[in-house]
Amino acid sequence: MTAIKHALQRDIFTPNDERLLSIVNVCKAGKKKKNCFLCATVTTERPVQVKVVKVKKSDKGDFYKRQIAWALRDLAVVDAKDAIKENPEFDLHFEKVYKWVASSTAEKNAFISCIWKLNQRYLRKKIDFVNVSSQLLEESVPSGENQSVTGGDEEAVDEYQELNAREEQDIEIMMEGCEYAISNAEAFAEKLSRELQVLDGANIQSIMASEKQVNILMKLLDEALKEVDQIELKLSSYEEMLQSVKEQMDQISESNHLIHLSNTNNVKLLLEIEFLVNHMDLAKGHIKALQEGDLASSRGIEACTNAADALLQCMNVALRPGHDMLLAVKQQQQHFSDLREYFARRLASHLNNVFVQQFTQALLQLYNRSYFLSVPGHDQSSTLAQHSIELTLPNHHPFHRDLLRYAKLMEWLKSTDYGKYEGLTKNYMDYLSRLYEREIKDFFEVAKIKMTGTTKESKKFATLPRKESAVKQETESLHGSSGKLTGSTSSLNKLSVQSSGNRRSQSSSLLDMGNMSASDLDVADRTKFDKIFEQVLSELEPLCLAEQDFISKFFKLQQHPSMPGTMTEAEDLDGGMLSRQHNSSTQLAVSSEKDMIRQMMIKIFRCIEPELNNLIALGDKIDSFNSLYMLVKMSHHVWTAQNVDPASFLSTTLGNVLVTVKRNFDKCISNQIRQMEEVKISKKSKVGILPFVAEFEEFAGLAESIFKNAERRGDLDKAYTKLIRGVFVNVEKVANESQKTPRDVVMMENFHHIFATLSRLKISCLEAEKKEAKQKYTDHLQSYVIYSLGQPLEKLNHFFEGVEARVAQGIREEEVSYQLAFNKQELRKVIKEYPGKEVKKGLDNLYKKVDKHLCEEENLLQVVWHSMQDEFIRQYKHFEGLIARCYPGSGVTMEFTIQDILDYCSSIAQSH
Repeated sequence: MTAIKHALQRDIFTPNDERLLSIVNVCKAGKKKKNCFLCATVTTERPVQVKVVKVKKSDKGDFYKRQIAWALRDLAVVDAKDAIKENPEFDLHFEKVYKWVASSTAEKNAFISCIWKLNQRYLRKKIDFVNVSSQLLEESVPSGENQSVTGGDEEAVDEYQELNAREEQDIEIMMEGCEYAISNAEAFAEKLSRELQVLDGANIQSIMASEKQVNILMKLLDEALKEVDQIELKLSSYEEMLQSVKEQMDQISESNHLIHLSNTNNVKLLLEIEFLVNHMDLAKGHIKALQEGDLASSRGIEACTNAADALLQCMNVALRPGHDMLLAVKQQQQHFSDLREYFARRLASHLNNVFVQQFTQALLQLYNRSYFLSVPGHDQSSTLAQHSIELTLPNHHPFHRDLLRYAKLMEWLKSTDYGKYEGLTKNYMDYLSRLYEREIKDFFEVAKIKMTGTTKESKKFATLPRKESAVKQETESLHGSSGKLTGSTSSLNKLSVQSSGNRRSQSSSLLDMGNMSASDLDVADRTKFDKIFEQVLSELEPLCLAEQDFISKFFKLQQHPSMPGTMTEAEDLDGGMLSRQHNSSTQLAVSSEKDMIRQMMIKIFRCIEPELNNLIALGDKIDSFNSLYMLVKMSHHVWTAQNVDPASFLSTTLGNVLVTVKRNFDKCISNQIRQMEEVKISKKSKVGILPFVAEFEEFAGLAESIFKNAERRGDLDKAYTKLIRGVFVNVEKVANESQKTPRDVVMMENFHHIFATLSRLKISCLEAEKKEAKQKYTDHLQSYVIYSLGQPLEKLNHFFEGVEARVAQGIREEEVSYQLAFNKQELRKVIKEYPGKEVKKGLDNLYKKVDKHLCEEENLLQVVWHSMQDEFIRQYKHFEGLIARCYPGSGVTMEFTIQDILDYCSSIAQSH
């Protein structure tokens, strides 16, 4: 252990100016780990710092490394575990408890004893030594003696102390003064001993000489003790006086505490009262506005709005614990509830009256218009055309502007009394649904009349007009007998039923018209229909958007994600009613405010979709090609509406109508295909261009002009594909059935017309069909030319066909002339039958026959005739070649030349 201590001092502590006083070999309790050393050290420089250092031997070598150090002043408890029995375990309590097991009890005791001495000498700190034997701890002695004792003990503890530099220098000086200090150590030691004895004697003589001074000092100490006793007596009397003062001060302090407590309670009470007064006191002006405020003027509405907001703030104040038990608070809350209920009734009643007034005003305007149109002596068609030339819907902006003044009050009503808010919502929808139904039906009637351009005076507007008194009598019933909010429902139902009957009669009169053929209408009629239909959609779209925007702002359906209640739509037999239902079988939950807006719009504008469908049916009945215009216009408006809000009422409604338009469009395409299949041709006249081919040209031209830059181009492309396939199939079918006109002519002319149409219109999706039509036209042109040319030189054709057959059988070409049926004499005989005059006559007959086969509108005669000329020349060259190869040196030639053929063909074409 001494060698380890020396090594640690040299390697670890000397470089840090520290002295190692004690060491113990330990390991952590309860863990099987390598041993380490706890070292007690002090610094060599002042002020002295005492530390406990943990040192561990390195795993890679025989050197030691410093792990952690604790200051002795941070040590609180030293627990030796057992003061009687030998136990190597002990605990050191620093910032936490460290449990150690020493290698031996002796090392543990020596280390604890060193810790105790260092504490007594340097720190004088109260460290608890628990379960430590009293023999290890020295009794406390005066500081001077204790220092000497502990100093001696420290020297006794130190088994080895390294000399510092000064001590080494003094020893060297002393040894240099004695020559035999190294050679004769015993003599040098004796010399030092003698010098030490001399010094000890001098010290004793000095102590004996100071005995007198010690006695004087003791006498002075006795006198000082007497003075101390007198001072203690005075201090005792002063203490008694201070005790009396202390008791009085305690009483004063207690009294002040009670006064402070009372003041604190008064301040808190004042704060509570001020809180209640500031937050639950409603100004008299607000109360008056809620009870008597004018809800018709802008100033009165503003005053009522401010009063309602103030009332809501007072009612929603967050009371502190215990406030709700105060009688005054309960009374004030009841007062606020009464005010809220009273003002909610006033507001709901006033708004209901405003709804009725606006509905009555709009209804009178409609009746006045109807009455003007039916005055005797007026030409209804001209009057209607002049009055509604712009085809516009009434503007509800003034009504919306007046009602939006109450938007904040509606928001207040929504948050305070949802039942009345819901009642107003239902009444508003009831009034508006009937008003819009009248306006929209009149609007659509005008649109239908403009489309058809006819009126039936016996049916139109016959029962529309009523006297103003009758109108007033019906509208007065909207208010109800006792001013209840729902008193006008039955009257509105009656009024709507009576007025809607007239609309139904007008609508039926228009839809009873017979179908009109598309050929009876020109481009101007279709353009007129397109403009009217676009005007209808352009009028409906802003109307719906304006109403939806108003509903969102007026009923405050855009600021909160959900409603405190649930709205359901229950349709009854005579028109429907929106009400709150608790029956799960009829309840339609509205999960968000957007859904509620959409449900309100459906209720208000429930007539738009059926009226649009009727208008679409009328347009389709007038001209099936109108479905193209409607598909493009409706698609554009749906696309626009979906870009704004895909889930809105307008987007949904127009989307549903678009489905109907698309069905009509598909029906139009199917009808055209069916008509192709049912076409019948005359057996006595030539076929020419088939009707459905011309109709496809008309359809394609019209469709391309309509669908230019349209959103639903894909629908048209699909229709093109179906139609062109039907055209191809049925052209071939008619060609096969044709008796008067050759099949090739029917195919050639019609596919040429189809190719010309597709080339002119440049329809990208029909490029393949265009190439196919050109190929069919070319093939049948060639087939017709070859078939027709076989007749003018029939014998010559048969002769050379026989020559080619012999060559094909293996006979050499130069040996064909030796065949009896194909010798030179037979050849000359056949050639003489076709002199130039006969050839020209045959070509002239052929031209006349081709002219009879071909139709004039396609103008293919010259094309066919030129092809026949080229084919005739090709056959001529072929015959000349066979003569040269099979009859060499015979001198046999045709009796006409190629130039003769060109002259014949040219003169024939010019003569006709």
